[in-house]
Amino acid sequence: MRMLTRTAAIWAAVSGVVGTCLLGISFAINTGPPAGASAAQVTAFGQQHHDAILWGSWLQAVGPVLIVVFTLAIVFLAGATTRLAGWMTLFGAATLMTVNLIEITGYLGTLHTSPATMPGTSLALIHSVQHLWFIVAAPALWLPTGLVILGSGVLPRILGYLAVVLAAGYALAGVVTLFDSTVPPAVQISAGVPTLWYIAAAATLLRRARQAASTAGLPAGVTAEGHKTAGRS
Repeated sequence: MRMLTRTAAIWAAVSGVVGTCLLGISFAINTGPPAGASAAQVTAFGQQHHDAILWGSWLQAVGPVLIVVFTLAIVFLAGATTRLAGWMTLFGAATLMTVNLIEITGYLGTLHTSPATMPGTSLALIHSVQHLWFIVAAPALWLPTGLVILGSGVLPRILGYLAVVLAAGYALAGVVTLFDSTVPPAVQISAGVPTLWYIAAAATLLRRARQAASTAGLPAGVTAEGHKTAGRS
């Protein structure tokens, strides 16, 4: 692994971990209005949790940006920038960010009390765009990402297969919940599963980058493990 590539891998891994943590914190502090809340209840919720909604929205905007950096770095490190799977990963990342930003717009909208219908309309927007996350945003990112990994050695193949499974699962959830006015809580919770994937992928990428750096610093014919000379036991 060349120095530039190692540096990119390290920064990508850091971005993946930090972005995942920021996104997790955003969901923890901004839980959203209760299910079935009336317009008046949504307005009261926004006034009561004003600062938490703002900070949660900020974190939910910044966290995915860092996660996208990590995902696109995988495409770069895999040498897939000229492959269809690589381009589709870029499309998926853009789609996911668009859906995410629309949802954040809905959260910010619940804080506005003029006109009086704004909080209720914003809540409806949030519920609607959450459907899009399962229908198109998540599958559009996870499927090509999995194919990029399976077509290269940048990460273990098991992570590639898991990404494809996640894509299929979310696409299926998008169909099953299509006629629900809101995405059921149990399905919404499944959106947190990628957190474990990102942490595992980032940790693996960081470990491989460090191993490559250790190997690069040894004399020719010597491996990083055990400092053994090539061709000798």
